[in-house]
Amino acid sequence: MLNIRTGIGYDVHQLAEGEEFWLGGILLDYHKGGVGHSDADVLIHTICDALLGAANLGDIGKHFPDTAKEYKGIDSKILLARVAELIEEKGYSISNIDSTVCLQKPKLAPHLDSMKKVMADILKLDIDQVSVKATTTEKLGFVGREEGVSAYSSVLIYK
Repeated sequence: MLNIRTGIGYDVHQLAEGEEFWLGGILLDYHKGGVGHSDADVLIHTICDALLGAANLGDIGKHFPDTAKEYKGIDSKILLARVAELIEEKGYSISNIDSTVCLQKPKLAPHLDSMKKVMADILKLDIDQVSVKATTTEKLGFVGREEGVSAYSSVLIYK
């Protein structure tokens, strides 16, 4: 019997001057970056949460608490790889990932393929199984004021 599950993830990080801006596993050249306990890669965090939720394994905070010193400044690609191991240990495979990043600036279109490649490689997926889209909020809200970035992800896993 095929067991199919879906999961969704949502995350927000504040943007601040002088911080590095990691998104989808790549470093963007921008004067603002994410504020967080780890590298604040909002996109990878949503994928981790979606995968963990689909497998009923809790959330990213359960596995990588922001109170733990060993995760301070950690590269979120390491967290994604660990989540992939947890999914595999529970007997699941990833069918596909669909994500949307909400960001006013910088424009992400030139970077989307690089993000997809990085994450597909970590998850041992074909790049066609990882979708990343970007949108603005038409200058509305905290995203529109360039105070933060948010992202959503949906995943399908099966065994």
